[in-house]
Amino acid sequence: MLVLPLLGAAGALLPIPRALRLGRTPERAMLGLGVLVTGLVLVLAIVLAAGFDHDHPATMQATTDLNWIPALRIHLHLGVDGISLPLLVLTALLTFLCALYSCFSLPKGPGPQAFVALLLLLETGTLATFAVLDLMLFFLAFETVLIPMYFLIARWGGEGRERSALRFIVYTVLGSVIMLLGLLLIGVKAGTFDMVTLATDNGSHLSHSTQLTAALAVGLGLAVKAPMWPLHSWLPDAHTAAPTVGSVLLAGVLLKMGTYGMVRILLPETPGGMHTYAPYLAAFAVVGIIYGSLACLALARQGNGGDLKRLIAYSSVGHMGFVLLGIATLTATGVNGALFANVAHGLITGLLFFLVGAVKDRYGSSDLDQLAGRTGAALYGRAPRLGGLLAFGAVASLGLPGLAGFWGEMLAMFGSFKPAADLSRPAYLTFTAIAAFGTLLTAAYLLTVVRRVCMGDRDTADATPALADVRGYEFAAWTPLAALTVVAGLWPAVLLGLTEPAVRALLGGN
Repeated sequence: MLVLPLLGAAGALLPIPRALRLGRTPERAMLGLGVLVTGLVLVLAIVLAAGFDHDHPATMQATTDLNWIPALRIHLHLGVDGISLPLLVLTALLTFLCALYSCFSLPKGPGPQAFVALLLLLETGTLATFAVLDLMLFFLAFETVLIPMYFLIARWGGEGRERSALRFIVYTVLGSVIMLLGLLLIGVKAGTFDMVTLATDNGSHLSHSTQLTAALAVGLGLAVKAPMWPLHSWLPDAHTAAPTVGSVLLAGVLLKMGTYGMVRILLPETPGGMHTYAPYLAAFAVVGIIYGSLACLALARQGNGGDLKRLIAYSSVGHMGFVLLGIATLTATGVNGALFANVAHGLITGLLFFLVGAVKDRYGSSDLDQLAGRTGAALYGRAPRLGGLLAFGAVASLGLPGLAGFWGEMLAMFGSFKPAADLSRPAYLTFTAIAAFGTLLTAAYLLTVVRRVCMGDRDTADATPALADVRGYEFAAWTPLAALTVVAGLWPAVLLGLTEPAVRALLGGN
């Protein structure tokens, strides 16, 4: 799974022989190569999931452990358990759908050769982040995604793309430098960079002061990518400027790398440090929930000139706040809710960014005031299938019971209602109440968006009267996300059965 997209990225930089084009132009053949490689990676991910021993999800499986740099005690250690498996499959699925979508709707910019190479390199880095079991390899994989995402935004993005891409790279690189210092501190003090060994030791070889320092340094680096308020300010600009597939991968995959690192590294390896910082993490999380929702409400109001892509970006700050709150409870219930919310957010927000990109293509703008006019964009009347899908994505995002968005946020609040021992229950009850209020604000702005974009007077709305409804390639790219949102909402045990034993093992059996 890791080597194939890397080889595909290298191959995309070479000219495709005429005999392999099958009568297509070089550009079409290159885009077809992207679909082929990401499709094969998705098949491998499905095979990995089918062969996974579901009776022992806490055990690392499909492992590779090679001595890579002996002098630094760095191993090429790979593996998958119930925590990383859903994220690997999600990454493979979203990248394939983005490649398929781009094959028919390539964003304006340089040729497809560089685009496909960057997309495959991005897939390599994200898959590696969820598969590596060595702290230094984790850092390298974590950094690998920065360059391709920078160029996807800066070369194929919209207005303000270069400034937004630069801000993205500056924030994440600065956070990564701090994170590297923390990872080195853990490895040097514990005598190993192996994440499995460190998790088994459960911080026993690290003093309390070392855990405090390492948890703060690593946590800051991961919080930038999460994104945690107030380190989130790079996100709205990056999403607004990015092409559609860039926004899908940024929201659906890259944001998960930060919260995954907290669960995989900080919880088992620096438990003392996390116990000290957990209330502060929870406080920042609930501030992010309210802040993101209020920002979305302001953008959704008529006359404020809110951008629909920017609104969905700010909604990610709020939704990822529930993920951070679940982690901050230090309980199996809360952490399981955080991992479930990670996957649900990837499915739902990935679908929403696809849909917003389609609306922008049809109307020529994602500005809500320009899009909706005085009476609404009347998407139900002009493109009923597109309008129905947008409404579906909105109600899934607000946490409607029976859809994937409900379970993660509910479990995170359940964990906050009864946090780990020695954490202040009154404080966490306050956090729970604030988070619950955030769900009401979420419903308010998403329903406002549905009213303004989907409803309205078809005859008098200030928008283009003739619109194409969902096209065939769009239906193929969006249907899996909508279907999985329903499946995960109706059968949450599909995910929770994988994560629950693995989470308990990471928490030391508690």
